Formats: sequence, C-alpha cells, structure tokens
Amino acid sequence: MAILGVAYNQRVDKPLAVRMRPKSIGEVVGHGKLLAKGSPIARLIEAERTGAWSSVLLWGPPGSGKTTIARLLSEAKNANFIELSAISTSVSQVREVIDAAKRDVEIYDRPTILFLDEIHRFSKSQQDSLLGAVESGIITLIAATTENPSFSVIRPLISRSLVFKLDPLTKTELLTVMERARVSDAGLSGRAFDTDALEYIAEISSGDARRALTLMEAAASASSAQVNLEIARSASANQIAYDAAGDLHYDTISAFIKSVRGSDPDAAIHYLARMIAGGEDPRFIARRLMILASEDIGLADPGALQLAVAAAQTVELIGMPEGRIPLAEVTIYLALAPKSNRAYSAINQALEDVESQSITEVPPHLRSTGAVGYQYPHDDPKGVISQSYAQLKQRYYQPSNHGFEKTLAERLKVIDEILGR
Repeated sequence: MAILGVAYNQRVDKPLAVRMRPKSIGEVVGHGKLLAKGSPIARLIEAERTGAWSSVLLWGPPGSGKTTIARLLSEAKNANFIELSAISTSVSQVREVIDAAKRDVEIYDRPTILFLDEIHRFSKSQQDSLLGAVESGIITLIAATTENPSFSVIRPLISRSLVFKLDPLTKTELLTVMERARVSDAGLSGRAFDTDALEYIAEISSGDARRALTLMEAAASASSAQVNLEIARSASANQIAYDAAGDLHYDTISAFIKSVRGSDPDAAIHYLARMIAGGEDPRFIARRLMILASEDIGLADPGALQLAVAAAQTVELIGMPEGRIPLAEVTIYLALAPKSNRAYSAINQALEDVESQSITEVPPHLRSTGAVGYQYPHDDPKGVISQSYAQLKQRYYQPSNHGFEKTLAERLKVIDEILGR
C-alpha cells in the first residue's frame, strides 16, 4: 500500500514508526534544505555511488530522522550495514566489527558502514578506538547524537566527518507524517481521527515523529471507532515529550533556571512540571535549586539556600510523587526572592586572581606562628579594629541593594570607614 508514491513496510507486528520508515531520501518529511536536490547529503549520496565517501555525524533531537537517514545513506552505497548503540556496546564489540570489515574489504572488496547511535554515550577512550578504522577507510562511520557534537564527540572524529544538524519536525510536518500513516498503514485500517485529536498528538510530540506515530497507534488501539480528542488525551497520558539524557533535558533545565533567575514563578513551575512528567531525577532538580539559591539569590536572601537544602533532604526522605510539593515550594520561593549574584562573582574573580598568581604574602601579624602585632577585634567596643588583612588590587565583594544584601551593604560601608578604606 502506498500514498503519494511512498511504499512502507506493512508488517503489522512491527511498531507503526517502523512500518512508516521512509524507503528513500525523497520520502523523508522535513529537513527540506538539508535533503533537497544539490544539498550536502544529496551530493554525498551521488559521491557514494562513485566510490567517494566521508564519515557523517547526524546531530538532532529524538524522532527527527537520524536513524532513517543513516540507513538510506548506507543503501545508496550498497555496503554492509552494522547498527550499534553506544548505550550497550563495548570497545571489544567495536573491534570485532572493525576486524570483520577488514576481511570484507580484503576478500570481497565490500565496504562496511557502522551506524553508531548515541555516540555521546561513548567515553573519550571508546571514541578513540574508532579513529584508526575511520581514518584508514576500513569502516565508514555514521554516528547519531542528540547532543551538540562540539561538547560530546572528540575533535579528531569531528574533523574526519561531515556534521549535519537536524531540526525537530514542525507541527505541520508531524501532521503530514500522521496523515500518511492514517491513509496508508494496514495496521490502522483506515481508522478515522478527528482533526483536533491529531492536532493534540502533534502538539505534545514536540517535533518527534517517532513519538507522534507511537501515540497515534496507541490512540487507535484504544478505540474501535473514530478517535476523538478525549481518546487521544487518554492514550497519551504521561507521554509528554522529554528526553532525560539528551538535548531536551538540557534545554528544559536551562529554561527552568532562567525562569527562576528572571523571577517568573509560573514559567518556572511549568518547566518543573515538564521535568517531573518526563521522569527527570528529582534529586537532579533539587541540586539545581540549591545551586540557584547560591548563585542567583545569594545574600539577597540567605534563607533561600536553607530552604533549598531542606527541600532536597525532604525529596530524599519521601520520594516521589510527594516530592513534587517541596520542589514546587522552593521553585516559587526562589523565583520570587530578591536576586544577587555578588557572592558568586566575588569568588570567581578571587579564584581568577589566585590562578593567575596575582597573590601576595600573608601579612606577618596574621600568620599562625611568629605573629607580632595582631589586634583582637573583640577587644574593641565596635567589634572591628583598623588593621590590614591583605594587600589586594581590587574589591571582590560589592553588595547589591536587593533584599537582605542592602543591609549588608550598609554594614560594609561602616566597616570600610573603620578600616579606613
């Protein structure tokens, strides 16, 4: 069965996302510029047919088509195609593939393509094990990652590869994918879907075609009649798009942090809910809240850190789902708290000076042995005595006028007068 000239694997014992996997580059939905005639990948396919080749890094979110494109590239080259996942593959298994590839080249003059999914899960030493075979051409590597290769893939591999970035599918593109499935897939048997049901699935799939098709199939299985919005919602329960190990993890926690820092409690709670619904480790969230309390609120509200620590301990004691409550409490409190990063800036600047060797000797009267001339501050009624503590080129702590730190600023002004600064 086909639609618009597109043929799919109709074995209904396989998941819908597998059954609908495109059989040619032209059938891939989305990535128009990347896959268009004359594009880098299109030119690569033509080069493959004449024997030229480059290894490839495909970088994109889940369900954007990385595995599909990798398989289509391998078919164009007519090569042995070996698929491994970095999550479960050892260096010894990679070496077995390389040894087999050597034999195939020597005996049959047949190339081998190694598709390594989630290459960012490989350590540096594991990635190093691929270099010799890639450089010599024994294998052609097509690697996929949901994380920026600049941070997750070693530089020698990047320099030997063409890097292609895949964007999430748009809502319109997801609707196109689902409409193809509805019309052409034997497993769905032409099942009718209300427009708002498909719109809802496309919306919550967040650009992930595989998720959209999985939710579509779940909704179809939940009803013997037409699939409406209520059925789609029910079948999609607890399926909010979130990848606790990939870009969505980093993007969401980044948005969460920036919303708290920006004093928007509603946005912060929204991203907190997305992380919780997506199965994020609540201890990770609690750690980020403690860092937020120190870095972005600091001495403007010293109690913020205490509250964040208490929430982390509470989550550890009571677990989830109840742990969502203290996490929400602290999120809202930190978002509404006065903000100051002055302590954070002070320690960073001081460390920079120390690391650049911009330091002086400890004054004699402050040393642990042989100290002469030290004055004990408690002997003075004001609790502060004018004496030198360090010869510094600059002031590190400069309090803001936010929250409690305004009180500290006033106190520091008094101390400066006593110390003659």
